[in-house]
Order: sequence, then C-alpha cells, then structure tokens
Amino acid sequence: MVNVNVKNGKLSEAEINAYIERANELYPGKTVEAIDLTVDGEYVDVDYHFADVPFQRIRRITGYLVGTVDRFNNAKRAEVGDRVKHNVSAS
Repeated sequence: MVNVNVKNGKLSEAEINAYIERANELYPGKTVEAIDLTVDGEYVDVDYHFADVPFQRIRRITGYLVGTVDRFNNAKRAEVGDRVKHNVSAS
C-alpha cells in the first residue's frame, strides 16, 4: 500500500490512483512507499519516497568480485586467509 499525501488542494481518487500507477511504471525495480502530491493550480508536483534497498558490500578478493566468501572452496578460503592486509593512513 502506498501512502499518498495531497498538499495545497484536493485530487480525486482516480487521479491519485493514476499517480500511483505511473510511479510503478516509471520505477519498476523499486518499491514506492509514499508519494507527496503538491497541487499548484493546474500543476501537481510529485515527490516519490522509496523503500530502502539492502546494501551488500562487494570486495575484490583473489581476483573475484564477491560479497562473502561462503561459496569459495577450501583452497580459495585459504588464499583469503593468507592475504596480506595493508593499512592506509590519512595524512
């Protein structure tokens, strides 16, 4: 369910549903949580609010871009354990 906030005026239920449908068409890979609709005469300013997307850290380990090493075999895990870690200090 999308939370719709209408400011500075009124919109019909059909207009609100059209804005929700348009948001889903414009951003198919995102989840729209809320829409702020600000009425300005004949115009409407639209502000979309999306659900947070979980972020997974991706690192380059032994030549592979990975988030975790859980799918590595024992040899690759040993290679990760043998890596020399370098510290970088800010000047």
